[in-house]
Amino acid sequence: MARTVILKIKRQDNPAAQPHWEEFELTWKPGMNVISSMMEIAANPVTRERKPTTSIAYDSNCLEEVCGSCAMLINGRARMACSALVDKLEQPITLEPFTKFPVIRDLQVDRSVLFENLKRVKAWVPVDGTYDLGSGPRVSPNEQEHAYPLSRCISCCCCMEACPQFNEKTGFVGAATIAQVRLFNQHPTGKALKHERLQALMGDGGIQECGYAQNCVEVCPKDIPLTTAIADTGREVIKQAFKDFFRS
Repeated sequence: MARTVILKIKRQDNPAAQPHWEEFELTWKPGMNVISSMMEIAANPVTRERKPTTSIAYDSNCLEEVCGSCAMLINGRARMACSALVDKLEQPITLEPFTKFPVIRDLQVDRSVLFENLKRVKAWVPVDGTYDLGSGPRVSPNEQEHAYPLSRCISCCCCMEACPQFNEKTGFVGAATIAQVRLFNQHPTGKALKHERLQALMGDGGIQECGYAQNCVEVCPKDIPLTTAIADTGREVIKQAFKDFFRS
């Protein structure tokens, strides 16, 4: 008898619809991952009970854990579907959308809150104009080595999904945003906005909301040192708050 793979997928037709579950049974193939499994379902959208259905709605792009778009709950854990190998997952494989973000359809969620948070902390390097400014400041190899891990963020939002402090009540910006503050505040040109970034983390939903549960660093697919970045940024926020207090 041919080996099979069973997927149990939580589905939702639109943001206002009630979610429901559907099961699919696929013939096992070497090297299968969650994304390739859903591609097979799309080619033949029939449930395990042999009922015709629609293909699964989900986000994906690069298929090599770079774009961050295919993040979802796989067997209850926030992770990337493209790098989740079927052979390493317990069956039935359950797929669910992130719970901390508005569902668009099936496994698709609206993660725009992350990008609003990044805008809030000005997570970019400011450049005055589009003309040629010449060579930028030199960055030492040691500085590059410390900055590179923070630059690996792919905006997947796994850290935010796993964080117990990230919810509507706290409005916490999340580990990814704080790590980007740390990254751009270390940049020789980016640090021009350091004061504004730190002030943004002093308000509601700022760094004080972090409970240091460390779930973020456990689920990060790029092994970013998130807890270290949060601790370092926290010290900078406190120092800046004291400076602002005595200047006022």
